Amino acid sequence: MTKNYPTVSEDYKKAVEKCKRKLRGFIAEKNCAPLMLRIAWHSAGTYDVKTKTGGPFGTMRLAAEQAHSANNGLDIAVRLLEPFKEQFPTISYADLYQLAGVVGVEVTGGPDIPFHPGRDDKAEPPQEGRLPDAKQGNDHLRQVFGAQMGLSDKDIVALSGGHTLGRCHKERSGFEGPWTRNPLIFDNSYFTNVSLVSLPDMFGCVLELLTGEKDGLLQLPSDKALLDDPVFRPLVEKYAAVRMLNFYTSSMDEDAFFTDYAEAHLKLSELGIGSMMFNVCLVSVAKGTTLSTYSKQFALAVHYIDGFQNQRHYLKSGTCYMRSFFSSSFKWARLGDT
Repeated sequence: MTKNYPTVSEDYKKAVEKCKRKLRGFIAEKNCAPLMLRIAWHSAGTYDVKTKTGGPFGTMRLAAEQAHSANNGLDIAVRLLEPFKEQFPTISYADLYQLAGVVGVEVTGGPDIPFHPGRDDKAEPPQEGRLPDAKQGNDHLRQVFGAQMGLSDKDIVALSGGHTLGRCHKERSGFEGPWTRNPLIFDNSYFTNVSLVSLPDMFGCVLELLTGEKDGLLQLPSDKALLDDPVFRPLVEKYAAVRMLNFYTSSMDEDAFFTDYAEAHLKLSELGIGSMMFNVCLVSVAKGTTLSTYSKQFALAVHYIDGFQNQRHYLKSGTCYMRSFFSSSFKWARLGDT
């Protein structure tokens, strides 16, 4: 799959890099990485693959979207990021909010996530009710992340691991507490809790999956649901794997989680940015053949929307048929007069 990213100027790229450096220091100083990750997620998670509406296009700056019940407290994130918008006015709010999420993961020890700039700011917020409900189970998760956003089961579990950062606040979500013992460190501890205990063998380490609240740590119904699903649970166990360093010590092996999380975060942050893949069969047609003579010879017109522009391409020198993929759907485009 080839991603059709928008083109931005060199000056825009330089502004993004400068902004990224300043965000690193600011987020580390203010300990606001969880909030930055939340605004990035909630901005992107409203995307609907069927209607091509919502998504990471800066609408969280609008009071109407901040007023959605799932976004309680995100007005704080908007205010914190406004000075960066003032300092780098050419950067869209859409890019700024997603960049802040990427940096929030990075400065807390998480994986490096690629960032491709060029998102436009949209003028209208999405309708309310598109974000996941923490009180729901697996069917709901698949409906929101899968059917609505177009993400996979693996993406669902990997993104759930992002709850390694931050905590819930009673006044915002109705829940209270952190998911992990250190909510300012990005690791795989959402999936694991290691207790050093005395055992009859030599390892001295017990791995416990998320099987219930303990030590004041939070588990939402949507967290617990991951363990009850035949597809989700093996992924939880994969991300909670223990890697033996030697005969006596062990370490949490985060590589699998970090790899899958970075991939899922990238996909989430780029929802609505079009992609397409072509499988083209060429036939010989004499140069100069006009579109009006397609009765025996055809020319191709392909329409696609990439989230930033609407383009039409003509191949007047000869083509047979073309299969074009739009996200998860595809169609055969007959070569003919346009």
